[in-house]
Amino acid sequence: MDVLTTTPFGQRPVTAGLIKRAQQARADLAKDDAAIVSVNKWEILRALTEAKAAFGLNAGALTVMNALLSFHRGEELTGEGLVVFPSNRTLASRAHGMPESTLRRHLGTLVGQGLIARHDSPNGKRYAVRQKGGAVARAFGFDLRPLVSRTAEIFVAADEAKEVAERIKRAREEAMLMKRDCWKLLEYVRAKGMAGPWETLEEALTAAQKRLRRVLSLEQVRGLCDALSEALLRFEGLLTPEPVDKPSEPVVETEELSACDSQNERHIQNSNKYTFESERAEKQKEEALDRPTPRAVPVELVLQACPDVAPYAQEPIRHNHQLVETAHVLHRMMGISADVWQGAMKAMGPEGASVTLACMLQRIGDIKNPGGYLRSLTQKAEAGGFTAWPMVKALLGQGRAVQS
Repeated sequence: MDVLTTTPFGQRPVTAGLIKRAQQARADLAKDDAAIVSVNKWEILRALTEAKAAFGLNAGALTVMNALLSFHRGEELTGEGLVVFPSNRTLASRAHGMPESTLRRHLGTLVGQGLIARHDSPNGKRYAVRQKGGAVARAFGFDLRPLVSRTAEIFVAADEAKEVAERIKRAREEAMLMKRDCWKLLEYVRAKGMAGPWETLEEALTAAQKRLRRVLSLEQVRGLCDALSEALLRFEGLLTPEPVDKPSEPVVETEELSACDSQNERHIQNSNKYTFESERAEKQKEEALDRPTPRAVPVELVLQACPDVAPYAQEPIRHNHQLVETAHVLHRMMGISADVWQGAMKAMGPEGASVTLACMLQRIGDIKNPGGYLRSLTQKAEAGGFTAWPMVKALLGQGRAVQS
């Protein structure tokens, strides 16, 4: 029979936790192989990844666990052959070239959390003694039985972690919607010239926007939702629609007008200067939206790199002109003046400026002066030394790094 050591080899001291884990390992070893739950090693690894917080693991420890499992032959972890015996050099190589000092630290974490057990040989080396036919008679290394014995616990913890993640997602959505309402209502009351503590509220909304860019717990997101809900209550009483008393206008029959349609149109435009200027501005805006931009960034990539821009849109962003329309509203919320924004659109084109603004919003926590930052990028674009592509690629690269 295999002898599982209680005391570690070398200078590592004996601890109460080590003795407890050795006792559990003996209990697992005493079980009949048929009583050991069979589990797919990659399924248990995926579940452990979902529940990593519950077991005190980070990405490095999971990488080492993945490497250990790769040394186990077969897809299923059963009652046999659960001791793997790679050297540190071999294990570090399979863990994507991890330094051995880091490898030892993560191995200690996995042992300390009771997910693997050390089965040390008399000389501390990891090796296997084979029979004449080549089958392994005894092996000294890392025992995976603790991982198998805790299968049910790991899967339960993974389900709980998924549920919490879904709650956090829903709470973040609520916070984003309330934040959007607050920004737009703030813009509304300022445009109306209403008195109120708007600067204080704007500072609170900016702080909330920065917090939403971070990884928050469920309690933190709910606290943020409560704060945004209180902010919305400050607008009570200011949202009562103003009475609209329009004087009745006589109906003019177009057939009775003596002048031709073109003369009528000129007369109306000349009699209302502001209507004419408004129509001209709308026409210029439409021309700007239709103007092509060299090497335009696909809107799908923009949304993938800059998901924070989506809640500010009136409707789901599926085309570049919708992104441009969103940017026309967004630049004011970011404290960027109309002159700076017009200069950016002139230098970069409407689409390029809108993509740049979306990237700035995604990194708003790192930008102290959005107006000055955009003015600097505009100057580079005027000199032919700037496009939005590198910003989008950098954000996409950060997203992949976080996911991995």
